[in-house]
Amino acid sequence: MAAEEPIVSGMAGRYAAALFDLALEQKSVDAIKSDIERFDALIAGSPDLARLVRSPVFGAEEQGKALAAVLDKAGISGIAGNFLKLVASNRRLFAVRDMIKAFRALVARHKGEVTAQVTVAETLNDNNLAALKSALKSVTGGKDIDLNVKVDPAIIGGLIVKVGSRMVDSSLRTKLNSIKFAMKEAR
Repeated sequence: MAAEEPIVSGMAGRYAAALFDLALEQKSVDAIKSDIERFDALIAGSPDLARLVRSPVFGAEEQGKALAAVLDKAGISGIAGNFLKLVASNRRLFAVRDMIKAFRALVARHKGEVTAQVTVAETLNDNNLAALKSALKSVTGGKDIDLNVKVDPAIIGGLIVKVGSRMVDSSLRTKLNSIKFAMKEAR
């Protein structure tokens, strides 16, 4: 179980471990992961929802009502919905994204997956995603790869890939900065 050998710590880790244990017990790990990842995507895509989640100005009751409406509209119910409502009622909604990240780590360890954070300049098509997964799978010794892709146009081009403690930055922005630094040194 998650509590036997913690890979996550702190308050967010405790909430994630409790949710993970419940998900294992109910044999619904994938469904819960899907629901909370959908909620995480909603937060990432909505500045108003992000403000609601982070702001201490909103009370637990206000957050709970707003969250219930968002969850209902998004179709998130069951264990994931109840978990998110509990987090709001306990005034811990500000840490929900850390909880989701910790839950993902627990699921990945349980499934023997490796999570890779990938930053790209523009959205990758299915062929590129498959090629990237394949390349990362060969680097990690054949482990399954769970890609967490983030689009950041500021990197201009290329990729930034982080797997565990290893990071490869082949972004155009980094290369241009290196050239700029080298040119300053040459003067």
